[in-house]
Amino acid sequence: MIRLQKLTLIRGTKPLLEAADLTLNPGEKVGLIGANGSGKSSLFALLRGELQPDGGDVDFPAAWRIAHVAQETPALDRTALDYAVDGDTTLRRLESQLAEAEAAHDGHRIGELHTALADADAYTVRSRGETLLTGLGFSHAQMSQSVASFSGGWRMRLNLAQALMCPSDLLLLDEPTNHLDLDAILWLEDWLKRYPGTLIIISHDRDFLDGVVNVIAHLADKKIKRYGGNYSTFEKQRSLDLALGQATFEKQSRERAHLQSFIDRFKAKASKAKQAQSRMKMLAKMEDLAPIHAAASFSFEFREPERAPNPLLTLEDVVAGYRPEEPVARMQRERNPGPLDAPSPDSARAASGLPDGVVILKNLNLTLQAGQRIGLLGVNGAGKSTLIKTLVGDLPPLSGEASQGKGLSIGYFAQHQVEMLRHDQSPLWHLAKIAPQVREQELRNFLGGFNFVGEMASACIAPFSGGEKARLALALIVWQRPNLLLLDEPTNHLDLETREALTVALAQFEGTLVLVSHDRHLLRATTEEFLIVANGGLEPFDGDLDDYRDWLFKTKLGKPVAQESAAATPAVDRKEQKRQEAEARQRLSTQKKPVETRIKRLEEQMERRNARRAELETLLTDPALYGEARKEDLKARLFEQATLVKELEQLEVEWLEQQEVLEGMGA
Repeated sequence: MIRLQKLTLIRGTKPLLEAADLTLNPGEKVGLIGANGSGKSSLFALLRGELQPDGGDVDFPAAWRIAHVAQETPALDRTALDYAVDGDTTLRRLESQLAEAEAAHDGHRIGELHTALADADAYTVRSRGETLLTGLGFSHAQMSQSVASFSGGWRMRLNLAQALMCPSDLLLLDEPTNHLDLDAILWLEDWLKRYPGTLIIISHDRDFLDGVVNVIAHLADKKIKRYGGNYSTFEKQRSLDLALGQATFEKQSRERAHLQSFIDRFKAKASKAKQAQSRMKMLAKMEDLAPIHAAASFSFEFREPERAPNPLLTLEDVVAGYRPEEPVARMQRERNPGPLDAPSPDSARAASGLPDGVVILKNLNLTLQAGQRIGLLGVNGAGKSTLIKTLVGDLPPLSGEASQGKGLSIGYFAQHQVEMLRHDQSPLWHLAKIAPQVREQELRNFLGGFNFVGEMASACIAPFSGGEKARLALALIVWQRPNLLLLDEPTNHLDLETREALTVALAQFEGTLVLVSHDRHLLRATTEEFLIVANGGLEPFDGDLDDYRDWLFKTKLGKPVAQESAAATPAVDRKEQKRQEAEARQRLSTQKKPVETRIKRLEEQMERRNARRAELETLLTDPALYGEARKEDLKARLFEQATLVKELEQLEVEWLEQQEVLEGMGA
């Protein structure tokens, strides 16, 4: 059991916790949440013994073994597999002792240590290590590479593997999904559900928390409050608590005002002095409740895009990848050596009929229609980012044709977008660079909507948090009013509040969306169809994220490492016949989906404009509007009314056209 009693924790001059209490039972899986700077990471440091409390007590069994993810990874020559196995410190200690005993020819000690090694599962350790690394996205070939050959994100995966290898009673994970793709997150979620010890997770991924934890510990107002259940349950209970707290405060405020009014009126009158004194005592004894300061939730919205071409862009028989001379190809290989399922350069060049270059995807045929909302699925390294870069135009096709419609405006958020900002410049500088003719005050007003206010707008972004930099990158995209959004892991670095704001904004975005994300809540809320990047190609995925999870565990995470490159040979039976029939239905559904989506969008736009037109018609019945003093108001409303009528005519024409297209497909 972990028990925090009257805990006070101060960092610098800032009190993070004051007389906070919390009890966690053995085996509980806890989500530790709270605003940035509320003390979550400091509490982890306290549990690891790296900090001492400034008051109160922290109590848990001294014999507990604690595992956590290291934040630094030395550039070692050790293989990735050996480095992961190093996490089992008990095993490594026994191996070291065995080497000493063998050097001393101490037969009795050697026998004892072999028994201890068997008890520590030493003879299955490499298999366990391979399973961990496979689940975290490493190929069998990568397991033999040196730690030094991996980039920062992949080294963090290795540190996570070390923590999971460590036999522990308490596992502390601080943002474990930050450097993982969806496939690795699903695997980790499954692993943590089976973890037998006490688990505490700091995470901004609500679906991940929902899938793993059964307790939420919420840090707010220098206290820790425990909630039973997962994150969704916490949200509901927290909302009720806030409403009840505010109602209680307002009731108390009314009572205080009443008592104070009585005291002020009668304390000088001898006949009422006794009653006034009594009420003064009542007022002094009232519990000092604080008002509920619910932080104003951050929100933004995408501007209505300019009219988009239809189709927006087309890929015809495209082979996507990297040309040998392109620097980006070298960067890609250095950042992510030997990704899972990606063909090697040599095998790609040797492939019959394919052009020279590092081929990642081939036979790409895609027509992106206005209004589509696509989520891209696929295991790590399958080529999702390559596809996005090809759609953007950053990677010209190795062969085939990629064409864009006239008037296409792309908003692109790359996986490493934050690193591409100028860290020596300000938010205002970044926005002025893409809008040089706009007045500074207008730019400041816009940035203020993204919480870059006052001096922050003109300050160098180098000391900004990762979330603040990601918010700036989103602001720059919003300013440009794109009609096509191509987003590759946009939630990296974002906290729960900003993720929710992005989810709402994307759900209301009226353009076309293609999204790669490991955030399942974001995918569910903002996309309407899935495409899967697998086996060097792109095809529709007939199912939801639960179906994708099942597919992943059956095909990628369920097979042994040694069989990684083995070709699947499914039996031909009734299942195959059903699969073919389902594919035929899916093809028809896929053809209809963009048209149905566009019809739905058109209907929503017409509904909004009709509602506004009705409002204007009511306003225009006001006689006061036709006086000389309201002349400009009248002109503005008449102009808006005429504009709405024209827009409705255009929308209705397109709606009829799309209906005819849909009926033709049905025929």
